[in-house]
Amino acid sequence: MAQKSGPPAIIFIVIFLILAAGGYWFFTRQQSSISGNVSSEAQAPNAPPPATPPSAPIPGSGTAPTGFSAPSSVPAGTVVDIDGSTSMVTINQNLKRGFEAKFPGTQVSTTANGSDRGLQALIAGNSDIAAISRPLTAEEAGRGLAAVAIASDRIAIVVGLNNPFTASLTPDQVRGIFQGEITDWSAVGGPPGTIRVINRPPVSGTHQAFKEIVLNGGNFGSAPNITTMERDATTPLLRELERNGVGYATYAQVANQQTVRSVPINGLTPQAENYPFQRILYYVYKNPPDDVAKAFLGYATSPEGQQAMLASD
Repeated sequence: MAQKSGPPAIIFIVIFLILAAGGYWFFTRQQSSISGNVSSEAQAPNAPPPATPPSAPIPGSGTAPTGFSAPSSVPAGTVVDIDGSTSMVTINQNLKRGFEAKFPGTQVSTTANGSDRGLQALIAGNSDIAAISRPLTAEEAGRGLAAVAIASDRIAIVVGLNNPFTASLTPDQVRGIFQGEITDWSAVGGPPGTIRVINRPPVSGTHQAFKEIVLNGGNFGSAPNITTMERDATTPLLRELERNGVGYATYAQVANQQTVRSVPINGLTPQAENYPFQRILYYVYKNPPDDVAKAFLGYATSPEGQQAMLASD
């Protein structure tokens, strides 16, 4: 019996060519689409930039309003009492002069008993605003306090003008000195001699900020060469430095001093943008703020207030 013959071979060849052509077309189209997408993302000149992430809130700032409005007028007889950080003496005085000049008949009273005592005075109702050189703690925010950032500041490591040490220090060396592990200037490249460390009292906001920023949350040392001042005051501290002492202060308080100089850190002076020891200074108020706090903080955070804050004495 004769067998049936199948379709001619030419049919299979034609089918194969059709399938091959279709696969090639599909593959090249996909590649073109991918290439086009990449090209348009990379080269589109008018494409909007990625959205900037929102700024992080100030740690420990409670439920503070996002900002204060600059007052157009303040009643004569208004008195603003500020107490707090010695690091903010210059800022307080400059804003006092600007505020009183802009609003005749007002008075701004400033005291510098340290950040912690300033907060205690605010809580007790003995002041309107606390000036502090560290963030609020969660406990303080929980007591109805809120903070507004006023300025950026740098913590300077200072020595007496006649101190023979003229090199730079690393952050590790600074930590070693203030934690009592490095006690001789020769260990950091200076001539032999005991390093006299002059420390601020724990009530100082700069003391607390130094622990967090410089000591990475660690504690100051208790070696015999470390002296802690009884009162948080910058001028007596600077006088104690003499030829072999080292201390620290907010840079604004020592920038124009004629008897001391700042020690570079990793070769960087406090004026450098990437100087490692930086912090934020704050004004604290009871939340919600009363009219006195609103008026002063509105002025302090306005462009005019910020300009006044930087005025030279």
